[in-house]
Amino acid sequence: MGTGILAIALAQFPVYIPGLRLVAQSLWFLNIGLFSLFTCLYVARWIMFFDQAKRIFGHSVISMFFGCIPMGLATIINGLLIFGIPLWGKGVVEIAEGLWWLDAALSVLCGIAIPFMMFTRQNHSIEQMTGVWLLPFVAAEVAAVSGGLLVPYLTGAHQQLNIIITSYALWAFSVPIAMGILVILLMRMVVHKLPPANMAATSWLALGPIGTGALGLLVLGSATPEVFSANGLGAYASAAPGIGLVGGILLWGYGLWWVAIACVITLRYLRQGLPFNLGWWGYTFPIGVYCVTTLRLATILPMPIFSFLGGGMVIILAGLWVIVGARTVLGAWRGDLFVSPCLSEL
Repeated sequence: MGTGILAIALAQFPVYIPGLRLVAQSLWFLNIGLFSLFTCLYVARWIMFFDQAKRIFGHSVISMFFGCIPMGLATIINGLLIFGIPLWGKGVVEIAEGLWWLDAALSVLCGIAIPFMMFTRQNHSIEQMTGVWLLPFVAAEVAAVSGGLLVPYLTGAHQQLNIIITSYALWAFSVPIAMGILVILLMRMVVHKLPPANMAATSWLALGPIGTGALGLLVLGSATPEVFSANGLGAYASAAPGIGLVGGILLWGYGLWWVAIACVITLRYLRQGLPFNLGWWGYTFPIGVYCVTTLRLATILPMPIFSFLGGGMVIILAGLWVIVGARTVLGAWRGDLFVSPCLSEL
């Protein structure tokens, strides 16, 4: 997710820099390689160690990360549209569409199955709650954004309508629930204070549903009028861009509060000592989707501040990716980074 969103953000950097698109494209290829590698490894785990692997469903934290699988796949789908079409032609659109329907199905499955496990098999409390509760739900709105990006490349009017309506449904399947979780998360931090330092990155996860929710409204609002008009729904076509823009700005502004809070929380953790773990990747994707949303607003609004802010966040995101990536490689080389809490606690 972190590598994929950086590739997408670099491709939209507001200032032309020679070779930057090639760097973005290389990161997208790296993202495909990482996703393929870890998919194979995880499938092998289920095949070879089924009894141990299924214990993840009882773990109150690690099971939440199932939502990262469709979100990671969505960055590959978006990259097919950004990088794949210039490289291989419009034939990749059919591949992107097939992957998108798979991604949408996985997102819905995560959004239903993981909460059901929370209700029936796992032990949770408000005191132990963190932003990871958001992960199973956010996947659907990420798929909604990908659907809105995919629609302009499709040729069939009814085919476009199917994906637009499905994407709006996916947005609604995710964003209202995520907003409710954020309310509970705010109360949890007021009553029980900050989570332990090893969960520090979760303070940034709120930006995920906020940024993606805003981006979804903007992207779908842009793609909808032509699709509605082509399907005899022209009377409703003009409403979508306005709803998308106003809703996107409102969510973007809400995200500013979480950016400020996450910054001061992170500074507090840094003063106390912030141990590195794989959770640090949680800094990258939320910041990434928020900066992509900011850059999207820059293409609509005649206000240079959005390009300035979006470009600055892309630079910060790239720096974070380098730091977290280097420390991940080092930890993997030493062999002390990858652990399985759902096994070690049993």
